[in-house]
Amino acid sequence: MPLVVHFKKPSDWRASVNIHYWDTTPAIPPTAWPGAAMTAEGDDWFGYAFETAETASIVFNDGAGRQTGNLRRDQMGWYYRNNTWYDANPERPLVPVITVAPPARTYLTPQPVALQGSNRTDIIHYTTDGTPPTAASPVYAGPIEITRPTTLMAFGVNSAGDVGGISTFLYTIDPNADLERPTISASVASGTYANPVTVIFTARDNRPAPVSVYYTTDGSAPTPDSPVYARGDATAGLTGNAIAVTATVTLRFLVIDGAGNETRQSFYYHIGPDSAPGDFREETIYFLITTRFYDGDTANNYFCRDRIKFNAATGQAEDPHWRGDFRGLIQQLDYIRDLGFTAIWITPPIENRSGLDYHGYHGYDWTRIDPRLESPDATYQDLLNAAHARGIKIVQDVVINHSSQYGIRDQVWVDHLPIKYYVPRGSQQGRVNNGPYQGNLGDYRNPNREDNDNPLAPAWFRERQTSDPTGTQPLVDPRTSASVPSPGYDPNRFFGVDANTLNPEWYHQQGFMAGGDWESVAIQTKHLAGDCLDLATERQNVKDYLIHAINRYLDMGVDALRIDTVKHLARENLLEYVNAWKTHKPGLFVFGENLVKGTGWGDLGGDNAPSDLRPWWYTRLGNDRRDPNSGGDSGFSVLDFSLFSTFRDNVSRGSYGGIGGILGMDWVYGDATQLVTFLQNHDVGPDNDFRFRFRGEQWMAAAAYNLLWTIRGIPCLYYGEEIEFMKGAPQDIIGNDDTLDSTGRAYFGDHLSDANVATTQAHPLYQHIRRLNQIRRAIPALQKAPMSQVNEWGGGLSFVRDFNNGESYTVVGLAVGGDQAITVGNVRNGVYTDAVTGNQITVSGGSISFHVRGNSAGIYVLNGSGRIGEGGVYLR
Repeated sequence: MPLVVHFKKPSDWRASVNIHYWDTTPAIPPTAWPGAAMTAEGDDWFGYAFETAETASIVFNDGAGRQTGNLRRDQMGWYYRNNTWYDANPERPLVPVITVAPPARTYLTPQPVALQGSNRTDIIHYTTDGTPPTAASPVYAGPIEITRPTTLMAFGVNSAGDVGGISTFLYTIDPNADLERPTISASVASGTYANPVTVIFTARDNRPAPVSVYYTTDGSAPTPDSPVYARGDATAGLTGNAIAVTATVTLRFLVIDGAGNETRQSFYYHIGPDSAPGDFREETIYFLITTRFYDGDTANNYFCRDRIKFNAATGQAEDPHWRGDFRGLIQQLDYIRDLGFTAIWITPPIENRSGLDYHGYHGYDWTRIDPRLESPDATYQDLLNAAHARGIKIVQDVVINHSSQYGIRDQVWVDHLPIKYYVPRGSQQGRVNNGPYQGNLGDYRNPNREDNDNPLAPAWFRERQTSDPTGTQPLVDPRTSASVPSPGYDPNRFFGVDANTLNPEWYHQQGFMAGGDWESVAIQTKHLAGDCLDLATERQNVKDYLIHAINRYLDMGVDALRIDTVKHLARENLLEYVNAWKTHKPGLFVFGENLVKGTGWGDLGGDNAPSDLRPWWYTRLGNDRRDPNSGGDSGFSVLDFSLFSTFRDNVSRGSYGGIGGILGMDWVYGDATQLVTFLQNHDVGPDNDFRFRFRGEQWMAAAAYNLLWTIRGIPCLYYGEEIEFMKGAPQDIIGNDDTLDSTGRAYFGDHLSDANVATTQAHPLYQHIRRLNQIRRAIPALQKAPMSQVNEWGGGLSFVRDFNNGESYTVVGLAVGGDQAITVGNVRNGVYTDAVTGNQITVSGGSISFHVRGNSAGIYVLNGSGRIGEGGVYLR
């Protein structure tokens, strides 16, 4: 089909627009600059239809110096002013789809029902007598009071005159209806037990109608076809036979009462020893995206449907998004241990769902590990066991704030149409050619091309979960009565989310975040994005689900937790989860991400957001936004974004300038020695607008690591930093056509192959970080002591670390760029030995002076044992 393209003219361009094209298929002569005139279509849109070409390289321009970059298009598209291609006109109003609030179902009392179309200006016609509405039917003007069983039918007309299908909503008002779900409890709480336990489960319901209890022991979701645990009247409690738990197991129950109300609940039992965690300040952390680290099993590789990389020569898909896995990580544990790290932070391993879910932050089932990470001989438990055998701890990343756009398996359904029925405007079913996604965009690994297997889906959806892999059998959209597949049918019905129709028992209803929300408490009740739906984390059912799910991984041996998107939850709400996990596993270390691109002092000054959203607030218990000391340590720590945010202006330019001021604010935190410090991570880097991997010179990075490994806090290294991997690349995709191989999330495994690992380990920064880990591991003061006598002068920094009143005592001097003469007064008398050079100094007058070479460190330990490790390019 010949190519047709449309372009939205920016307001500062001339009145006419040209299209310059070349490299077409089939080949036609390229245009001479500035190209062919495009046809004005109104509202600053311009169009151009090729006669024969189906693909082309394109530049839109106004012939007066204003132009786009080089573009490539192989299907009809609209290029909008945000530099993005769309398959449909992004400014054309959507064909109206009517939604209602509250949802259509049974209620005990009358309900005011609000109707809403897909566009703000839609005109809605409706009826309440069960007859189909027409253009002569009443026009919706405000909430409709439903006082009795009612069939509400409605359709909308948008401003372009498009008429949507008729949507039907059935409301039942019955004061005697049974809407209460049954419950199930266990005689022995979920948890870790040294010896086998015997458990009896009890179901209860408010009505005498028979209750059925189904269960599974293999981790699968129970259905009415599963074994029956008990059946009968549950008003006084209904029990089944005792279950002997002799090994680690997940018991999952489905309880259905006589009215059809369902309850799903899981219980987790880990049988075996449970060792108490140690002081996590003794560790250093290696952070990696599991899927991008090392591929140990090609059989579980997987391409997401978005951002597929194609080989330029062969056109074949390459570099699967899901490439690294647990088998690969197990194979590389010795590499990480040799580098000196004692803890590994992995991205969320739970089962995910989205068009780009390789990173793990689009959770779909918190109770299951994503099978794309595991192999028959390399399960999550195998990873934990292998790491612990090497003295390495595992930090599991946890998302509390949001779920994927698919809802949560077994818990909550989010209304969508099956993706296999999506057909872009101007195309037809069966023409998708997207790497392994052939014919349609349904999951290519699923025999029925379905990626939404939620058993809570309505019957019409469940029927297609196990049939029609080609997506060609007509399916009626129950919202509009229209049939799919249908080219150009509302993409939002496949990929979008209507926040007003989400289940309020699981999700907030305040809509999606906009610009100003990022620095206000509105962030805590709005959806982050279409694939990050804001969970109602204050509700008990959400707490129970998430807390119990993570308890299972703690029982398996997870050593610490990192919490994502912290400021999207109110502090008190977050601490409910944190404290539950710390109660379940005493001594557990929990820290989180509270991203701020600035010092982030909130109401303490110099900030555009309240303290309630800032990192320090979450480490404290007080309620005075201007006085951190109004409350004690919350027991929760954070990534040190306040320090990181200065790196753009200091370490990235070969200076320590301004760092002393940040360290001088350590008093605001509950315990600054538990902060997790970093130079960069999967989201941010210390350059320009914080979006790129560190691009400074190598000596600058070395000086930054000297800082992070000697000041207070727990150092964290992002995978590949040890060899300047993807130096200067964007941390994540930025451009329209970016794929992961061009970003800081590129695949690292090639550097760990047998042929290349020796070169990797010979890199100056690898050797530098390895020695810093050796030094920190040997000196408790560098691990756990607060800082005092901090003195910073741009080219250097000095301070004292005093742990437990002299039990471990160290004077540190750092030099960046050039050599520095360091003098620190008011120190303890005695013999000091430099862990870097082995130099000894006897102090008798309370002052120590020493010389530090550029980009090195002087780490003078009172009563120290001598030089630690071998000299290198920087530590010398």
